Amino acid sequence: MTDAQPEDEVVQLCQDLIGIDTSNYGDGSGPGERKAAEYVMGRLEEVGLEPELVESEPGRASVLVRIEGEDSARGALAVHGHLDVVPANADDWAADPFGAEIRDGCVWGRGAVDMKDMDAMILACVRDLARTGKKPARDLVIGFLADEEAGGVKGSQWLVQNRADLFEGVTEAISEVGGYSVTVRNKEGVDQRAYLLQTAEKGIAWLTLRAHGRAGHGSLVADDNAVVRLAEAIARIDAHPWPREFIASVRDLFDGLSDLTGKPYDDDSVDDLLPDLAGASAFVNATLRNTANFTMLNAGYKHNVIPQSASASLDCRFLPGHEEEMMSIISELAGEHVEVEVVHKDIALEAPYDAPLVEKMKQALLAQDPGAAILPYCLSGGTDNKALATLGITGYGFAPLRLPADMDFSSMFHGVDERVPVDALKFGTRVLGGFLADC
Repeated sequence: MTDAQPEDEVVQLCQDLIGIDTSNYGDGSGPGERKAAEYVMGRLEEVGLEPELVESEPGRASVLVRIEGEDSARGALAVHGHLDVVPANADDWAADPFGAEIRDGCVWGRGAVDMKDMDAMILACVRDLARTGKKPARDLVIGFLADEEAGGVKGSQWLVQNRADLFEGVTEAISEVGGYSVTVRNKEGVDQRAYLLQTAEKGIAWLTLRAHGRAGHGSLVADDNAVVRLAEAIARIDAHPWPREFIASVRDLFDGLSDLTGKPYDDDSVDDLLPDLAGASAFVNATLRNTANFTMLNAGYKHNVIPQSASASLDCRFLPGHEEEMMSIISELAGEHVEVEVVHKDIALEAPYDAPLVEKMKQALLAQDPGAAILPYCLSGGTDNKALATLGITGYGFAPLRLPADMDFSSMFHGVDERVPVDALKFGTRVLGGFLADC
């Protein structure tokens, strides 16, 4: 692949990365990222770069390389992706989740959109810079990181705590889940692509609710049953009507969408605009409020034994500025017999849309898709930009993809039959290459 152009080799790079199982089960039992990191090292060294492989513990590997820019006096830009993926049950899929098969014009496999597609685009563009000797507009710190799917504890979080030197001079960053298109019927009645740039993301609070009671025989009268206490807490939290909130990026998105479609809206009718966002509607709907979803339950060990304790896992996501409020509400709803333990918590982010870096993203997109609309949005999930923010680095989501109008993009993340269009990969590589040249 030494003589290949970026968009010519990006598909093969993506297939190669998908073919390396980096499933992250969150409990340390997965294969880790080392094999994928070694693959990335090889592709970078092949073009004369000198990357560094860093392990937080054996097998949990990240790769970083710094590239000198035309103006090293400017703050450097971090361009990063994660190498791990969530697990996939092959029996549920129409294709082998690690087979990286090309079918119906798409690359199929776990990580195709989250986020080995962007890893491949970064790798293709960086290899082109090295092969041609072109310099980006400013210094770049390129990162392929471990453990994002478990909060980055053994990846980005470990790096900023133990190897902050690798990010010296970095002021801004780009990563996943932004820059992709949705197709909108505009006010003239014509289908128009709109690209969503990620300027904010919700915070994370992974909690364990643990109820305590009195253990005993299943035939006895029990008014202090831990399972019942937990169930009542679950019901209260699940029934809680989280109020609708409009943070700046969400408000700007709906204002822009209203202008584009010609459909007026107010706070009570914003749901009428959601269908216009097609494959992004689920992401955006989740940024209109805080959310709290139960994901796992654990209680008891035998049918006729009342257990002494019962627990449930709760995935909370809070909007910027709403962490304290959400934690207080969860604690109150849990009640006096249920303790709330924080398993993992991370910050919410909100970056300015009116910024020079955003203008460069817009220019790079419009150079490849003239006439498109570009709008900001908030991500309902989280990225490694959270960790970098602790170093004062302002992060955005910019993994550009031009998608088919009928693609349900949000369902691809952590979903069954995850896939990315080949044309979208090539488009994104052109956009990213243009952006890095002028960032």
